Amino acid sequence: MLFNSIDFAVFLPIVFVLYWFICQKNLRLQNFLIVVASYLFYGWWDWRFLSLILFSTLVDYSIGRLLKNEINNGKRKLYLWLSIIINLGFLGFFKYYNFFVHSFTDAFSFFGKEIQPNTLNIILPVGISFYTFQTLSYTIDVYKKKLEPTKNLIAFAAFVSFFPQLVAGPIERATNLLPQFYNKRVFNYHQAILGLRQILWGLFKKVIIADNCATYANIIFNDHTDYSSGNLILGAIFFTFQIYGDFSGYSDIAIGTSRLFGFNLMQNFAFPYFSRDIAEFWRRWHISLSTWFRDYLYIPLGGSKGGMKMKIRNTFIIFLVSGFWHGANWTFIIWGLLNALYFLPLLLRNKNRLNTNNVAQDRWLPNLKETTQIAITFTLTVFAWIFFRANSVHNAFDYILHIFKGNSQVVPFSVPTELPFLILMLLIIEWLGRSSQFAIERINVLPKYLRWSFYYGIILILFLFAGQEQEFIYFQF
Repeated sequence: MLFNSIDFAVFLPIVFVLYWFICQKNLRLQNFLIVVASYLFYGWWDWRFLSLILFSTLVDYSIGRLLKNEINNGKRKLYLWLSIIINLGFLGFFKYYNFFVHSFTDAFSFFGKEIQPNTLNIILPVGISFYTFQTLSYTIDVYKKKLEPTKNLIAFAAFVSFFPQLVAGPIERATNLLPQFYNKRVFNYHQAILGLRQILWGLFKKVIIADNCATYANIIFNDHTDYSSGNLILGAIFFTFQIYGDFSGYSDIAIGTSRLFGFNLMQNFAFPYFSRDIAEFWRRWHISLSTWFRDYLYIPLGGSKGGMKMKIRNTFIIFLVSGFWHGANWTFIIWGLLNALYFLPLLLRNKNRLNTNNVAQDRWLPNLKETTQIAITFTLTVFAWIFFRANSVHNAFDYILHIFKGNSQVVPFSVPTELPFLILMLLIIEWLGRSSQFAIERINVLPKYLRWSFYYGIILILFLFAGQEQEFIYFQF
């Protein structure tokens, strides 16, 4: 079920009414409703994969209970690794089986020996990378005794399957989200209005920015040999805004929807395209995944406590694993490696924690130095996104080659005049709201007539300039 669909527009109010008007006085009933609604939401794509969520829920709930009652460190480690192997085993099978088979075959072909691979027609369950990491956070935190294992199976099932963020995050920590299912929730009008505001802005980013940019990015990337260098650069920029509008738009809708039900999710994007270096970019982009890798992989590997060699090794591991997490394609590995190389000079000069505040703090505009830094970081990011978007490594390098050498025969290409203005509108509003959790969080400081004019203006834009409906990019991850 897509957030920007008629189905969801009908589904959400029904669940909201049942939740607050029928189940309000019974916390257990509220949690049970969330489980039912979440399974319906997820099963809308393919009901067969509901068994995977249920199995993952039961496995980690049971292991959590075993960890609570076990004092032997050897057995505790055994239970932890059992959870890791089962969860990552399912993820690896559905997501990477054919990738490893093809890579193995290609390696033999390179040395002149042909083999016939046994591939499977595997359908990737939507959101499996997200809810797998979410359940793992529970087991790992219980193992580390950072979290008391739950006795409440319904609450735990609601935590695992919570429909607003089930299929594309944010990847919530059990320490943050799970306790919220234990506490009585009272309807908060202010939080609900804030949630609706965030949903509206998320829809603008998805329906107006991402879906419109996707149309032209797809045209250029699918036939890149037909277009001029300028158009190829434009295609990469369109994808840059497509993936941001798509993914951060999803996160805004997910967080806003959660607010309607009395839950607070972590911020997942913090205006990353205003970053002054690549380290700042990764502190602001897909925050829930970046911090997950930091806490559950980077720090256990030694983090930054060792010498420079260990820091470099751990940094490259994190970026390569992050690339691999995104998909079973060498393009994602190279994308991760490229970002690691971007990060390396900052690490070597110990400047990777230099820009931790908001750019142009307490000022309307950035200075020349900040503007230059933002432009350089944005350019590097656009270049890396080419590998992320390309269908293969060969296509990515060919795309880049055609940028530099140009094309002798060029197919005419044009975009509607309103699209650049809509992107500019996005940038201006996000710049003005960059110190908030989301761009229009504090629009309530404006006079009422301006505030409502803005809301109606956004709604009108949604109707007039909606792009062709596209599935959220991160559903495939």
